Amino acid sequence: MPADSFGSSAASAATATINRTYVYVVSLVAAISGFLFGFDIAVINGALIFLRDQFRLTEFETEFAASALLIGCVAGASIAGYLSDRFGRRRILILSALLFAASSLGAALPRNLTEFTCARFVGGAAIGVASVLAPLYIAELAPPQIRGRLVSLNQMAIVTGILAAYSVNWGLASLGPAGWRWMFASAAAPSLAFFLALLFVPESPRWLAEQSRSPEALAVLSRVGGRGHAERELRQIEDAIAQETGSFAELFRPGLRRPLVIAVVLAVLQQITGINTVLFYGSIIFKEHAGTASESAAIGANVIIGLVNFLATVVALWVIDKLGRKALLMVSSAGMALAEVSLGIAFLLKPPPGSLIIGTMLFCVACFAVGMGPGVWVLMSELFPTRIRGRAMSVATISLWVACVALTLTFLSLVEAVTVSGAFWIYATMCVITFVFVWRVTPETKGKTLEQIEGFWKR
Repeated sequence: MPADSFGSSAASAATATINRTYVYVVSLVAAISGFLFGFDIAVINGALIFLRDQFRLTEFETEFAASALLIGCVAGASIAGYLSDRFGRRRILILSALLFAASSLGAALPRNLTEFTCARFVGGAAIGVASVLAPLYIAELAPPQIRGRLVSLNQMAIVTGILAAYSVNWGLASLGPAGWRWMFASAAAPSLAFFLALLFVPESPRWLAEQSRSPEALAVLSRVGGRGHAERELRQIEDAIAQETGSFAELFRPGLRRPLVIAVVLAVLQQITGINTVLFYGSIIFKEHAGTASESAAIGANVIIGLVNFLATVVALWVIDKLGRKALLMVSSAGMALAEVSLGIAFLLKPPPGSLIIGTMLFCVACFAVGMGPGVWVLMSELFPTRIRGRAMSVATISLWVACVALTLTFLSLVEAVTVSGAFWIYATMCVITFVFVWRVTPETKGKTLEQIEGFWKR
């Protein structure tokens, strides 16, 4: 059977009257975690120039300072599934909001590299938790016909956070060497807003049903699509739960090994295609390899990249439920491969053409944002059965963050070993592998209920 063959969507799912305002508001609240995710990840880009000078960091220490957050992401993602399956999606998202706030203040006040990396590790734990639970929570609430768009709101929030971080960095760069402290502290306000907003959203209906709290699940689903929609959805959820054991070992049963492999491979490929070299080290690349004269100009170039990232994600938000996940992933990976081959060539020219390098990076970021960025997260949130979805998302997300740590910890060293051109040609090869994997292995999940997708793996 072809990888993208599923049965047609249930007629009831297609014709239900959905309370889109309610669904969008709740999804937007969950997606605030994505904003914090994007801000915390990107803020290091501009701060790193000043941080490296103030603490006199070596190349390895610079990589470690950039990676401390990501190591925390691995830790957070590793416990997010267990905690959310045990205590609920909403409660653990509230915990992540508190961790975000603590990290933003801690990273602004360190006296040495050790204190800084500890604070960033805490922020990474918050990101790890949120990166598992926000798309999961949205997917479990969303109707199938707009689920891709709603889960993509989380990616939209991530790129909004990235753009905000770049803009804040640029504005605060004028403060001089101490400006980096204010860059990190500025995340405290949205962290508090996230905490307060979470007090007013419901628990995931699928988690409530799993806990034998069906009346509460029915009430949430009724607000989404009315009583008839709620009763149909709840029956499907309960039927699916009745056939599942919910153990971690279930992930490795014959029927579920395939979605696990797909999710893990896509998660790793999303990172090792190299996009985060631009997001984390963009200022250093522009200043040291593209001939950008000043710190402020290098940070300002990142604002343009953040804006393109934002606009391309808007496009993805509107087309992912029309064109599908698979088509966007293939277009995205092919475009990134072309861009990274071109970057490698551009970096060989002497002097390096700054405008060409920035333009090619903009194209690369746009390609990522329209497909690989949101598409991988959407697929990861859709592929697994309800009862073990939290644990499965943790496995896939841990894999993603481990790959991200490996990329970030090795980029500067890789550039030193094989030149910046060689590094981007290696990433281009990973993009080609991604294209082939999506084409040959990855299924299309557009328009299918989570229960229909689960049924596919049982065939």
